[in-house]
Amino acid sequence: MSPTPPARRLRLGLPRRVFSQVLLMQVAIAAGVAVLATGLFLAPLSKQLDQEAMRRALAIAETTAQDPQIAEGVVTTAPTSDGPVQKEAERIRKATHAEYIVVLDRRWIRWSHPTPSEIGRPVSTDPHYALAGKEVMEIDNGTLGRSARGKVPLYDAHHRIIGAVSVGIAYDSVRARLIGAIPGLLAYAGGALAAGALAAWLISRRVQRQTRDLAFSDISALLAEREAMLHGIREGVVALDRGGRFRLLNDEARRLLGIGDEAVGQTPHEALGAGRTTDVLAGRVTGTDLLTVRGQRVLVANRMPTGDGGAVATLRDRTELERLGRELDSTRGLIDALRAQDHEHANRMHTLLGLLELEMYDDAVEFVDEVVGDHRVTAEQVTEKIRDPLLAALLVGKATVAAERGVALWVSERTRLPDRLIDPRGLVTVVGNLVDNALDAVAGTLHARVEIELRTEGRTVVLRVCDTGPGIPAGQRELIFTEGWSTKQPPAHGKRGIGLSLVRRLAERQGGSATVAAADGGGAAFTVVLPEALTEPGLDPVAAEESPEPAAVAVAEEEAR
Repeated sequence: MSPTPPARRLRLGLPRRVFSQVLLMQVAIAAGVAVLATGLFLAPLSKQLDQEAMRRALAIAETTAQDPQIAEGVVTTAPTSDGPVQKEAERIRKATHAEYIVVLDRRWIRWSHPTPSEIGRPVSTDPHYALAGKEVMEIDNGTLGRSARGKVPLYDAHHRIIGAVSVGIAYDSVRARLIGAIPGLLAYAGGALAAGALAAWLISRRVQRQTRDLAFSDISALLAEREAMLHGIREGVVALDRGGRFRLLNDEARRLLGIGDEAVGQTPHEALGAGRTTDVLAGRVTGTDLLTVRGQRVLVANRMPTGDGGAVATLRDRTELERLGRELDSTRGLIDALRAQDHEHANRMHTLLGLLELEMYDDAVEFVDEVVGDHRVTAEQVTEKIRDPLLAALLVGKATVAAERGVALWVSERTRLPDRLIDPRGLVTVVGNLVDNALDAVAGTLHARVEIELRTEGRTVVLRVCDTGPGIPAGQRELIFTEGWSTKQPPAHGKRGIGLSLVRRLAERQGGSATVAAADGGGAAFTVVLPEALTEPGLDPVAAEESPEPAAVAVAEEEAR
């Protein structure tokens, strides 16, 4: 037999759903406002009704006091129940629906009263203000109960005070008017409350649709999960409002863009300045997996519009991937060159073996001298003009690769570069990028040729790389330096369009420039100017490299490689 399930405990409190809580709170607010408005209206209404009753009593008293029969009767007759004063006062009382009209003399003796037995007796309240010539309005208790009263002095024909007139309005009638006004007031308040409840229900239904009928605890949990997710993922997330201003940046986005919390509320242009990264985030450049460079990092950005007119952009760091991809490309090129050299070396060895077997020893010696001499001459020509060992080694290696690809790589006769480079690795990167692009442009063409010129002007290094390829159209000579733009097929590791952009960034970071024009006889001519690239004569280049600015450039170029 299964055990009896425990009884569920009745829980009192607010409902969990946002819709229910909002509706309940708005109805409670509307009801509270209706009650408060009703109370604030009733309080002055009661006072207003009291004032109206007292003014009415005073007006009746003034009218009675001006009746000549009343004054004459007080002077000429005695206070009796059938006297002229009583008759005239009762006539006025009945005509005005007053509770009482009491005429009294200066001795406080009544000359009229709704109860005839009270005539001839003194009044129960002090009338000295009225007898002193003042008008009185008050609410007080008398022999007939609580009433609103008005008292005025009574004058004779010579304008002497001979008594007073006191008129009372039953206070029950005033209260009845107040109570009679309450149902109508409550009806208006109920109508306002019903309208407020309907508006609250409509608003709550809208809130219910927008919050998808979630509870406040669910919303709090979702917000906590969102914060944990945004700041925990290793991908930059940027949210922009409909005005194009940053409204959210997670930790990775701040790191990749190099900005802090102060950027929230700013536009990308205000926070980042002009550039491709700003154009991508602002939506001026469209597409998927857009390449951009921010500082020393290569980023891949995707931007998605949101329903409220804003947008969300994601950023991924491809710096390391780009560096590895370039190393892979270089390795493949080196492998291809080694493979070709291996074939050429095998052919030469077979030729040498044949000459020896044919006992043509003199021809064999001449053949070996010729082969070794060609390589020696190429290396000597480069090292005589370029004293920096890293750059010289690069060009010797590129000459071998160019020869295997059927391209003539020439170092201009005007080339002169001393061994005083502040940042040789940076220049190696620039030369390597431009030479690779030139080899790609002329490979497979007739009389393919690439010429390199490196000369100095004081401490400035001017690099010029010319090729005999198809050239760059005039309308695209600035576009080719844009991140992500390329005419080549993308490699296996990702996209192209980074090398020339980084070359220009390096040149501009040193105060120089990178441009392209048409070469003599066709093709393209790239010119890079690097000011302050050489040390002063006699200064140790190693010491110069330790200065902060070249070191930063070296780091940037290492990332570009």
